[in-house]
Amino acid sequence: MKLLLHACCGPCACYPAKALSEEGLDFTLLYYNPNIHPYKEFKHRLAALRELAEKQEYRLIIDKSYPLEECVIGMLEEPVVRCAFCYRMRLRYTAKYAVDNGFTAFSTTLLYSPYQKHDLIVQAAEAAAEEFGVDFFYRDWRPYYQEGVDISLALGLYRQPYCGCVFSERDRYMEWKKSKNGFGEQQNPDIVDAGDVLTESKPFVRITKNIIQLPKQDTILFK
Repeated sequence: MKLLLHACCGPCACYPAKALSEEGLDFTLLYYNPNIHPYKEFKHRLAALRELAEKQEYRLIIDKSYPLEECVIGMLEEPVVRCAFCYRMRLRYTAKYAVDNGFTAFSTTLLYSPYQKHDLIVQAAEAAAEEFGVDFFYRDWRPYYQEGVDISLALGLYRQPYCGCVFSERDRYMEWKKSKNGFGEQQNPDIVDAGDVLTESKPFVRITKNIIQLPKQDTILFK
């Protein structure tokens, strides 16, 4: 099996990546999270994941696409719960990328956090798997949450104080939200190879031996 593991951030990737490594599975991390707001926070989380990948020598694919307006509109128009949009767009992207790039299965570190809507994530992943014809690799990593926290602390990774979107940031910090709902959901490199540039045949830039960066998209590809 060749697994593509969507990663929402460095800390949430710590335990799943460790477990997959111990199982001897061939996996690559994928950062695609345009739901994370503001952009400064988006960069903090990417930096933490890249730090994890470099320290532990994990392969990492980075997509820094950031269609902010479209993402916020999608969350606002989601009929049931805004989280469904965030899960669906990221997992559909991951499944499609897996199919297009030779991976035989996909999964996500969202399955690690006890603060996420686990059943909704599974539902979105299974739908994406069926739509694009690729296996969804399911693991419930929630029982190992503290072990992942300990790994991230030992590595000195940045740990975010809220889930990700602008609404979760509001819910985390606004006083009226705190009093009503509590704090909300928590949750060196080789030289760049000059030959790895953005072209039609090779649409990425190699940052280090194990990390490549994809070109930004102006829109959400898979809603």
